[in-house]
Amino acid sequence: MSDSKLKTQLRSDLTTAMKARDEVRSSTLRMALTAVTTEEVSGKTSRELSDDDVVLVLTKEAKKRREAVTAYQEVGRGDLADRETAELAVLSDYLPAQLEAAELDAIITAAITESGADGPRGMGSVMKIVQPKVAGRADGAAVAAEVKKRLIG
Repeated sequence: MSDSKLKTQLRSDLTTAMKARDEVRSSTLRMALTAVTTEEVSGKTSRELSDDDVVLVLTKEAKKRREAVTAYQEVGRGDLADRETAELAVLSDYLPAQLEAAELDAIITAAITESGADGPRGMGSVMKIVQPKVAGRADGAAVAAEVKKRLIG
């Protein structure tokens, strides 16, 4: 099997960043490719990741950066928060555009209607419909919180 287009793009951009001596971009892309490779060899058999799988790996890495920025800011380490923010900016270049609040709202409303959920017990069925539509384009915890809020209130 051949590499996914996104993985090939990451490798190509890494080479470009190294030639340009862009240290933040180089180290971030190296880290991203390492995370992709780790995901490929995890489990019982190694496998080639699709573009969608690579996006999921990059989404996890971006989430780690967002959480680190918050943690570093809380303890007054602006220098480290700035580094994580720079890495997040690099990763964002490879992720789909984030959903606007109105788009997310419409997806959740449609999923609640489609599933027929009418209370907190219906959260699982709503999330099964919502998750594939928002994967990589919205923070899962924020989506779950919004669905829960709608089902309770």
